[in-house]
Amino acid sequence: MADTCPSKTAVRVAARRAAHQLLDVPKIFNDPLALRILGLDKPANAAQDQTWLDESPLARILRASLAARSQFAEDSLRDAIEQGVDQYVILGAGLDTFAYRSPYPENALHIFEVDQPGTQEWKRQRLDQAEIPCPKNLVFAPMDFECQTLAQGLLQAGFDASKRAFFSWLGVTMYLTGNAIDNTLRWVASLPAGSGIVFDYMIAPTQLSPEARKVFEGLAPRVGSLGEPFQTFFDPWLLNIRLQELGFDHIVDMNPVAMDARYCSGRTDGLRVGRLSHVVLARI
Repeated sequence: MADTCPSKTAVRVAARRAAHQLLDVPKIFNDPLALRILGLDKPANAAQDQTWLDESPLARILRASLAARSQFAEDSLRDAIEQGVDQYVILGAGLDTFAYRSPYPENALHIFEVDQPGTQEWKRQRLDQAEIPCPKNLVFAPMDFECQTLAQGLLQAGFDASKRAFFSWLGVTMYLTGNAIDNTLRWVASLPAGSGIVFDYMIAPTQLSPEARKVFEGLAPRVGSLGEPFQTFFDPWLLNIRLQELGFDHIVDMNPVAMDARYCSGRTDGLRVGRLSHVVLARI
């Protein structure tokens, strides 16, 4: 991705998050700023391009998946804050709006948004245009995971590595190399006990069901054509072992069935998460 433009996948995720607010009842994930940050709260803008309101089977699956993973991350953050964590790092933040709608007092939580410089600059422009103010407890930390370590980027931004922290890392690992992922997880695991991270990962294609493999084969070329191809996949069992080796001693791997049970149970619209990825909570 060029540093002068936003990630195309970040744009699509933001559009699906906005569509979820309008199309899916009840919502899995409530984001009152999702439309506003894209300018879609203005009827003239929303009417210009209706593709973001796609109701194809794949669009529904993707909407449910990103909504469920976001809700799981914020549920896990709430638990971490109750245990005394007061630093929250959003890795690959895109147009995530948590910092601007946080229910916690500004002096109770220090928030860091980490992202590619181009995507972060685009986001700041979107915030200005939407007249969404930045809270005093938010720090932007532009960085490239492949060229700079997370420790370098965060410490320069004022992160305190002597204190516990919670991280969310959604929709990112599949676009990185295995080495970049391992380095990030290793550093998070080096932080004080009580720290943790929520991240999602894609299942190795060879381990997918025939139906899920067809979905993957249709999706992979689409993201590749955007210049952001899938790079890394995991075997859940081997990933669990690796997380333990790194020092995480509390690991919850939420497979699609578990995510559906938690966030889609009782729905009458058939909304279900996709079968290509898992979401993990790992704590130290």
